[in-house]
Amino acid sequence: QVQLVESGGGLVQAGGSLRISCAASGRTFGSRAMAWFRQAPGKEREFVAAITWSGASTYGADSVKGRFAISRDSAKNTVYLQMNALKPEDTAVYYCAAGPTARVFRGDYNYWGQGTQVTVSS
Repeated sequence: QVQLVESGGGLVQAGGSLRISCAASGRTFGSRAMAWFRQAPGKEREFVAAITWSGASTYGADSVKGRFAISRDSAKNTVYLQMNALKPEDTAVYYCAAGPTARVFRGDYNYWGQGTQVTVSS
């Protein structure tokens, strides 16, 4: 069993930066891939970034490549999403997810956090 709690969301101006965190509990955190998804009002939840259990490989959606970076600290059971050069279209609730492999599909993740709101003003 893995429990995920996101934090660090907030309001930021366009062009600014924000780092959100996801704290995980459970003995199997180190063996699970982690990912961030986001959901804007009226839209489907979409993949943002993922990282393998070892942290050796990361993946990102085309819309955030070069701006967002995912990382993990296994000693702290925490995964991060560093978001730079934020745009108003990045506004969404950001969800942390855990699963057996780092994939882009929601269905591949079996544990989810409650989400944290990120709002980017123009």
